[in-house]
Amino acid sequence: MAERVQQPPAKRLCCRPGYSTTCRQGQRAGGTVCGGSGSGQGGSSKTQSPESLLDIAARKVAEKWPFQRVEERFERIPEPVQRRIVYWSFPRSEREICMYSSFNTGGEENASNGENVDETRLPFRRGIALLESGCVDNVLQVGFHLSGTVTEPATPSEPEMVCSVAISFDRCKITSVTCGCGNKDIFYCAHVVALSLYRVRRPEQVKLHLPISETLFQMNRDQLQKFVQYLITVHHTEVLPTAQKLADEILSQNSEINQVHGAPDPTAGASVDDENCWHLDEEQVQEQVKLFLSQGGYHGSGKQLNLLFSKVREMLKMRDSNGARMLTLITEQFMADPRLALWRQQGTTMTDKYRQLWDELGALWMCIVLNPHCKPEQKAAWLRQLKKWNSVDVCPLEDGNHGNELPNLTNALPQGAHGNQDLGARPHRTVFTRAIEACDLHWQDSHLQHIINDDLYTNYCYHDNTENSLFDSRGWPLWHEHVPTACARVDALRSHGYPREALRLAIAIVNTLRRQQQKQLELFRNHKKDLLHKGVTSITNPEGWVGHPLDPIGTLFSTLMETGRGDEDLLQGGFLDFSASKMSSSKHSEMHLFPSTRRFLEEGESYLALAVETALMGLGQQRIMPDGLYAQEKVCRNEEHLIAKLQEVDLDDTLVKIFRKQAVFLLEGGPYSGLGELIYRESVPMHTYAKYLFTCLLPHDAELAYKIALRAMRLPVLESTAPSGDMSRPHHIVSVVPNRYPRWFTLSHIESQQCELASTMLTAAKGDARKLETVLESIQKNIHSSSHIFKLAQDAFKIATLMDSLPDITLLKVSLELGLQVMRMTLSTLNWRRREMVRWLVTCATEVGVYALDSIMQSWFTLFTPTEATSIVATTVMSNSTIVRLHLDCHQQENLASSARTLALQCAMKDPQNCALSALTLCEKDHIAFETAYQIVLDAATTGMSYTQLFTIARYMEHRGYPMRAYKLATLAMVHLNLSYNQDTHPAINDVLWACALSHSLGKNELAAIIPLVVKSVKCATVLSDILRRCTLTTPGMVALHSRRNSGKLMSLDKAPLRQLLDATIGAYINTTHSRLTHISPRHYSEFIEFLSKARETFLMAHDGHIQFTQFIDNLKQIYKGKKKLMMLVRERFG
Repeated sequence: MAERVQQPPAKRLCCRPGYSTTCRQGQRAGGTVCGGSGSGQGGSSKTQSPESLLDIAARKVAEKWPFQRVEERFERIPEPVQRRIVYWSFPRSEREICMYSSFNTGGEENASNGENVDETRLPFRRGIALLESGCVDNVLQVGFHLSGTVTEPATPSEPEMVCSVAISFDRCKITSVTCGCGNKDIFYCAHVVALSLYRVRRPEQVKLHLPISETLFQMNRDQLQKFVQYLITVHHTEVLPTAQKLADEILSQNSEINQVHGAPDPTAGASVDDENCWHLDEEQVQEQVKLFLSQGGYHGSGKQLNLLFSKVREMLKMRDSNGARMLTLITEQFMADPRLALWRQQGTTMTDKYRQLWDELGALWMCIVLNPHCKPEQKAAWLRQLKKWNSVDVCPLEDGNHGNELPNLTNALPQGAHGNQDLGARPHRTVFTRAIEACDLHWQDSHLQHIINDDLYTNYCYHDNTENSLFDSRGWPLWHEHVPTACARVDALRSHGYPREALRLAIAIVNTLRRQQQKQLELFRNHKKDLLHKGVTSITNPEGWVGHPLDPIGTLFSTLMETGRGDEDLLQGGFLDFSASKMSSSKHSEMHLFPSTRRFLEEGESYLALAVETALMGLGQQRIMPDGLYAQEKVCRNEEHLIAKLQEVDLDDTLVKIFRKQAVFLLEGGPYSGLGELIYRESVPMHTYAKYLFTCLLPHDAELAYKIALRAMRLPVLESTAPSGDMSRPHHIVSVVPNRYPRWFTLSHIESQQCELASTMLTAAKGDARKLETVLESIQKNIHSSSHIFKLAQDAFKIATLMDSLPDITLLKVSLELGLQVMRMTLSTLNWRRREMVRWLVTCATEVGVYALDSIMQSWFTLFTPTEATSIVATTVMSNSTIVRLHLDCHQQENLASSARTLALQCAMKDPQNCALSALTLCEKDHIAFETAYQIVLDAATTGMSYTQLFTIARYMEHRGYPMRAYKLATLAMVHLNLSYNQDTHPAINDVLWACALSHSLGKNELAAIIPLVVKSVKCATVLSDILRRCTLTTPGMVALHSRRNSGKLMSLDKAPLRQLLDATIGAYINTTHSRLTHISPRHYSEFIEFLSKARETFLMAHDGHIQFTQFIDNLKQIYKGKKKLMMLVRERFG
């Protein structure tokens, strides 16, 4: 809070017209100690004598009446009475002081020293430390004003500081504070805390005076003049200008000051018109919230805002009117956030954390307007304010981007046939809509009043068994209301500090839900045949309870759990012990805080058990998936949060019975259950919930656990409803209902949860062949994502091959089956993990055994592409590591190799371009298979294979010792090749040089046969000249692999086939020269001259080459005489 040094103005004018100055002359003006008159505050009196009637009356007056009303009511108040009223007017509880000086309540801060480093920095803790170290001094109470000094000890970085503190109070509330420390914060500083606690804990050490106006009334004129002159003398530099101004105004008969009866007194307490509330610095609240919002979620601002919301709830629980006041200030800053307009303009959504803050804001307003004891004019003022905010264009909608699909709070849709009425006709609902609607709710219903106020409210003679009966068959009260609305009442009661009433209503609601659950089960059983015959169902709950903006199930669960654990005991007492740590209680301890309320529990049932059953009912409710990303994420988040709370509870026999009971209902509950036989196509899936139930039930009732989990595996939104086609292979919903699928924004998360459920079942079913088969069928039927099925296959493989046990062959087969399904699903689609999947499948099949490997090779065309089958599958199968892993004998090795070769040949036939080389490699050890593969290559060479593929296979043939076959393939490759004049860096050049070298090594005939192909395919002069030189260096056939006779003579350039190659090379140089000169630039002149030099070397290899080159140069000079500089360089080099 912003603490100002100057004193606040007096709240009211004080005078005593009925008192004569004479009767006061000579009376003592001094004060007495606060604890005087034989009594003390709280338990400060050391005697055991009963409290005096004066103190009892003064305490009650001090709590409820403003002092002005006391003065007006009685003509004369004896001084001892005034003193006791003033004495008892200061707050007696430390809890409120703690609440206004720290984010956390005192009860939560009582951890041992050192456990939380920041705890000692809280103003409340620091204030206690200052008090206990004797830093509070000069404490004085004058009327309703407390002052003193607090010394802040010196630190290594700061000198000692003495702070003057002043506190005004009224009716046991601190109404204003000032401190010289200059600290600015929402909450009281440590110095204010220290002085306040000094007065609370040591009232007998505080000197108490009546209000200063009372003391002045006791003075005669001379005493008053002396008093004023001394006051001015002591503070002349500060008050002299003010004193002179006041004197001038008093002496002026027509001045405003003389028109008013009496004079202000800052110590005289509150006037009748003053609002009685604790001091809250509104300006600082606004500034802090504005600062947190401007930080955009960084620097822990979101956490700080949540702490402010918690402070509002704390104030509400203390029934402090500042709760609504503070929330109003916070809301105004939220509505003024400039990002709202920016996001609306840009069409972007707010962040998830920011969205949650708005949710909490709306929920808090719901609690405030449902205050069971708020005044009508107060509620009307809140309603006006809420409607004002609600009408602003940028006001956030209740469910993020969508706001028109939920029913009205006080007029919920009936369950049944009318649950699917036109949702688009409803107006958008903002975060304030529910609070606005809640303003129409009231607490005057006599049945409701009896429920929340009477532990003995029963009617054992009530026999109305209709749907909306007021009592059940046991005579216990029921409360029929829109469930979220009813639970909002519970939350409001809890929030405003009425835990008993909240508990009573919560129990009535839960008993109503249990009765409705039983009625729904009976209804479904009566109409089961008709519904199953139709095979369809409509959604019975348009509003889901889990993920609902009002969180009804969470409210009931928390109310019952807190009662069961004794957390509400803090609300029962008026004082807290801040020196002792908060007592902890076990999860199953029942504090019996409200023993009479237990009459509405089953025999042996606890609040904890009732809370667990409530959560199970809510989680199992069939509900439609809401629209909008945020609303769907909230459903998932709330479900996981509630399950996390359930997981903290240790299951005993009683809870296991409840789990069994609810599991049976879920399976048999029909359209009311998310796990019924028939569910609506777009119902919220039950995977996460079913996984929790499965885990809990498995040790106690395995069959029931598997029934729940297997039923939950379905995901209808992805199932095809097409009547024809192959129904054994599920279709994706995109092709069936394309306009509905995009609204499932959380589908990837849902599918991952489905996968987790399946993985949990696989793990549990290890060693049980029947259950594994059932789980496998469920996975194959219900999971439609190849990546998730692949994950399941990997999980099953890991579980089956754990290092500390023998492989589980049944689970391995399940893993293999899942892997085969993945192969089929991804065969014709793009998947970046495909190669990983194929390699893993071969590994899995290897673990299963040789028959599995043989099986996947026999049916390879349904699982793999030809490339995958040859390069990965067959290659891995024939590797030494596989043979060693399987411990195969020679016969088994040969059979497996035969299957691999057959696969390779089939793949080569289907895709020779990519599989021929692999097929040749795999068939090397089998002559017939190798010849077959080679023939496949020859057949495909003229049609489908490229020169690159043919050159690769040709080199492989040479490497394996088949030079003539390599030569054959090289000539076939040359037919497909075409190198233009400027492709002197083409990657195929090395292949051409290799082919020519191979032909040269084989003999003159082979060289003579390939040169025409080279001349036809290669137009690049430098490549041709390179080939020409290589052919003239050695005699053809000299390095042939076969013992072929050679003449030993070099081939002549004047005869075929080299003459043809020479002419082609010279022609290529001529053509290339003309092509380069067409677009040559000066920077390439030197490079061009070097090119001509290489050309001359080739020209000179011919018999008349010198003449040809000279003629060539002359032609260039004539044709390109315009390029004077270039031609000058040509003449300099070549003449």
